[in-house]
Amino acid sequence: MTFRSALLASALLLAPATAFAQARPAPAPAAGATAVKPLAFTERTLANGLRVYALRDTGTPNVSVQVWYDVGSKDDPKGRSGFAHMFEHLMFKATRNLVPEQIDRLTEDVGGYNNASTNDDYTNYFEVVPANHLQRLLFAEADRMASLVVEPVSFASERDVVKEELRQRTLAQPYGKLLSIYYPELAYTVHPYARPGIGSLEDLEAAKIDDVRAFHATYYRPDNAVLVVSGNFDPAQLNAWVDQYFGPIKRPSTPIPRVTVREPARTTPVVRTVYEANTPLPAVLMSWHLPPDRDPDIAAITVLNAVLATGESSRLYESLVYRDQLAQSASTFLDTKQGTGNFVVYAIMAGGKSVADGEAALRREIARVRDRPISAAELAEAKNEILTAAIRGRETAEDKGSTLAAAVIVDGDPRAADRQIAAIGRVTAADVQRVARKYLAENASATIRYLPLEQRPAGAPANAIAIAPTVQVADLRAPAGIEIVTPAPAGQRVLPPPPARPVAVNLPKPVEARLANGLRVITVEQHDLPLVTATLVATGGAASDPAGRAGASRMSAELLTKGTRTRSAAEIARAVEQLGGSIGADAGNDGATINLTVKSDQLDAAAAIMADVARRPAFAPDEIERARTQAVDSVTVALKNPGQLAGLVADRAVFGSGPYGAPADGTPASLKALTRDDVVGAYARTWSPDHAALVLVGDVTPAAARALAEKQFGSWQATATPAPPVAPAANPSPRVIVVDMPSAGQAGVVVARPGLTRADPRYYPLSVANAVLGVGFSSRLNQEIRIKRGLAYGASSGVSAGRLPGDVVARTQTKNPTAPEVVQLIAAEMARLGSEPVPMAELDTRKAVLVGNFGRAIETTSGTAGILGGYVVQNVALDELQRFTGKVEGVDPRTAQAAAATLLDPKAASIVVVGDAKQFIEPLRARYPKMEVIPEAALDLNTPALRRP
Repeated sequence: MTFRSALLASALLLAPATAFAQARPAPAPAAGATAVKPLAFTERTLANGLRVYALRDTGTPNVSVQVWYDVGSKDDPKGRSGFAHMFEHLMFKATRNLVPEQIDRLTEDVGGYNNASTNDDYTNYFEVVPANHLQRLLFAEADRMASLVVEPVSFASERDVVKEELRQRTLAQPYGKLLSIYYPELAYTVHPYARPGIGSLEDLEAAKIDDVRAFHATYYRPDNAVLVVSGNFDPAQLNAWVDQYFGPIKRPSTPIPRVTVREPARTTPVVRTVYEANTPLPAVLMSWHLPPDRDPDIAAITVLNAVLATGESSRLYESLVYRDQLAQSASTFLDTKQGTGNFVVYAIMAGGKSVADGEAALRREIARVRDRPISAAELAEAKNEILTAAIRGRETAEDKGSTLAAAVIVDGDPRAADRQIAAIGRVTAADVQRVARKYLAENASATIRYLPLEQRPAGAPANAIAIAPTVQVADLRAPAGIEIVTPAPAGQRVLPPPPARPVAVNLPKPVEARLANGLRVITVEQHDLPLVTATLVATGGAASDPAGRAGASRMSAELLTKGTRTRSAAEIARAVEQLGGSIGADAGNDGATINLTVKSDQLDAAAAIMADVARRPAFAPDEIERARTQAVDSVTVALKNPGQLAGLVADRAVFGSGPYGAPADGTPASLKALTRDDVVGAYARTWSPDHAALVLVGDVTPAAARALAEKQFGSWQATATPAPPVAPAANPSPRVIVVDMPSAGQAGVVVARPGLTRADPRYYPLSVANAVLGVGFSSRLNQEIRIKRGLAYGASSGVSAGRLPGDVVARTQTKNPTAPEVVQLIAAEMARLGSEPVPMAELDTRKAVLVGNFGRAIETTSGTAGILGGYVVQNVALDELQRFTGKVEGVDPRTAQAAAATLLDPKAASIVVVGDAKQFIEPLRARYPKMEVIPEAALDLNTPALRRP
């Protein structure tokens, strides 16, 4: 389950750390040459007020069911911030006819999935399942709309889960408070948008069970909901089922409370400074009020946003990150709503740079877009980028359904998304300047300076931001005569209907050719949308980085797009982005990739840039220094996240000095030690056509793909001396390690042990056993840690199988005092899988999870390209795409238990806990007396010892 701050935090923390200097504008293609196909839907309204939308797509074997309610965090009752979000969690518990977590069984156990999110304006619930399960999901959604059971045990457990979610996403994550708490609190003075969607620990604790029942009775009703069904269904049958299950739900006679207060215009700038622990680099965030999302000006504002911050040729990257090197990252986001929204710009400063310099630079860029019109090339580029994003946002049935539902709830018009795309096509440079002047005035800004706690002057308050006392919260009055729903007796419970006949799955069929130089050309045709993803993948990667040079391969890959012998970094970025595309490169342990997604009518031009990037990188010294500085800052931020750090420490503990032991991103010390020869050497070890493949997925034929590859890569010469294969190393003995991070708002827990190669015949039995352990909401780890005990927001496990033996990792984050308990729960579940067979019924559900995840991945061009690229790197035959499902389904309890007994045995596992050690050290030491404790300041990921001498 998600909420606004999680999305915004991800946007900030994962923003690219690179940018480009201004280049000569190249001629831009005509924006809108490739149209976005309008959403084709039917609509009707039931007598009880439920609005029903249907989008049919017989090209998918799946169907998406979504129910969106017109209630969100702005409607939280007084003194109950975070309430709508907590209520969202409770909707997955019992109903009159469904037992707790049965929604998960109806979706996940058949190869689908479900989730929900809470926004300021809405709460949505969504499922994707094989199409033959549609009737069952309609039954379930109607049942929880009409007859939710709220009882004390589930209420208390889910409240604890939400507390852990708050700790994980807001308190433990660097900059979590900036985005989820301080930004909304400062942005509003009277509107309840000011209250953080995640709430506070105090308000969550204050919530009572009667509050929950009143909330459901007030807002969860058919006339306040939208049902969207998209995918493969029979329209007449869908209408009959909707009438059958949703039609009888009564429409209450009481009115729905609405927030009517309007946020006044800000006429005086507001500036606040806060000091927070766990802040590796200072940050600054500025916001301005925007009109509602349905306002005609939003189209021009969207274009303005793209000019400022979309892609590596955007103005903020060019000035703050690339040219002046003031910021580790700088970007924007549009937080538009039913009511007053916000345009937000932010920067995380580079090491040694001040917030004052970052703030001044942000204000200069905002002033520049106010004072002078953008160029024709910038305008065309922004429109093309927005167009490509819109096409990518409609690749799946779920994507289409959510786009339509958001238009209905936020804009009040199911055609709003299509109309906004059309309106963007009509935006002029003058429109962009006009909205910048209208909304981004200097005196209308709210600024947050976010600084490390250790920089706080004596006597200064740590927190200068709080919800304004003038904020008006709707007074929720509980309707009279609320029915307290109880579960129906087992014999009287209405059971979900049986599934229908399965819909056949059409798996993509790759077509392979090979050029004379050895380059493989792999094509998958998908002509539904005018979109192509191209992935150039080569073997080699971080596993081949020399000792003490961790990060060389990843930096080498990232530098591919930062200049060639014929193009500067800025010219590469601008050329691709003017086509509406995006290009990026990366390296993993066993290989490296260059990824490009573009509208199909721009593929030829974009492929020429990809070929130049792959074949003729310059590795200019100034670009290396710039990339080094940005990488050091990025790693510095990551090392302050207890969950991320626990994973890095576990890699060292499991693999020691082996090829997979060092961090692929490097460490501050290893990155500073890299020379240009190290970077060039990493490129030479990886990029050669005789161990590379070009994968093209989307609106392209095999013949066209072969001709394109021949034109752009046919003259690429193979490396004369191939790099020697990376040899495995003996794994060290298991360890129990605590990294003491006193500022950690939560403990990161990882239990990891050696695994196997991707080619090992035990890969599929282990994958299925691991799915039982920790893949999906209904997995054993999540059941024991989250569902039964409320100790974490989630718990999971994964298998990492490479060309060399990888590892099996179980992980979670929990409040510091419960870390020892969580460690024991993980170890016990790992051991149980090897000591007793998994019941066949449970095994079948976990196999369905793997098959379903795979099926959804291949619904998108990027997902299919990623899977095929992985096969190339791992030396797996391409027909694995067709054989995957059969191999998973062929695993039985005996083979799963055998794999678990040897490859999930926790006695061979290392245990890592990163957190505030004083809160859990003694119980953990009692269980593991040989435990190592490493102070955060003494940790050294460059050495298997993990400790500075």
